[in-house]
Amino acid sequence: MRNIKLVIEYDGKDFNGWQKQPTKLNIQGEIERAIGEITGEEIELNASGRTDAGVHAIAQVANFRTCSNIGIEKIPIAINSKLKKSIRIKQAEEVDMDFHSRYRCKRKTYRYVINNSEYGTAIYRNMEFNLPCKLDVEKMRKAIKFFEGEHDFKGFKASGTSSKSSIRTIYSAKVLEQGERVFIELTGNGFLYNMVRIIAGTLVDVGLGKIQVDEIEKIIESKDRTRAGKTLPPNGLFLVKVEY
Repeated sequence: MRNIKLVIEYDGKDFNGWQKQPTKLNIQGEIERAIGEITGEEIELNASGRTDAGVHAIAQVANFRTCSNIGIEKIPIAINSKLKKSIRIKQAEEVDMDFHSRYRCKRKTYRYVINNSEYGTAIYRNMEFNLPCKLDVEKMRKAIKFFEGEHDFKGFKASGTSSKSSIRTIYSAKVLEQGERVFIELTGNGFLYNMVRIIAGTLVDVGLGKIQVDEIEKIIESKDRTRAGKTLPPNGLFLVKVEY
């Protein structure tokens, strides 16, 4: 028996999220089907976490156990040959049998991409959120620093969150600007359901002058979802890094 760790990139546009579902197209189910076809086994793929419908990944991590003796360097090629082009296995590595993609995970980095131009883009429309109103990026940079550290993020989660605790630690929080694009990047020990998209929506309200910079700390402390910004669309969100 071997334990194989995969690094996966995917365009989430056509999928109903990561999690396997019997009647909807999903990323986990597609990869499990592909692995099954090349190994002849029924396998279970464990991911570092579930991404929602429409959310993308640059480096999602997942692992599975197999009795197959396919060479490790051939595994990405073999699996990719059975997948849609919108999912790519970028790396495969044999790890110890105790490794679990979710339980061993220490940090994750998510990036939200905003196209802050008047007309948006046809080419990248499914990879970013177009906001034609000009953002005050400097105010957003000041505001995002309030999210760093350990906080109860109850006010920044969507209903339906299964996590028992809403306390999370954000190690790094940045707002970057490149041309007409604004990037919101968060690294933390874990994220609640829609947490990144709600934080991004709150920062957009800061950038538009709807929320003042010095209000952010009070909004976090209030744990009141109605005081935070709206949940931004999933197409601008990327899982960019998972650390162990």
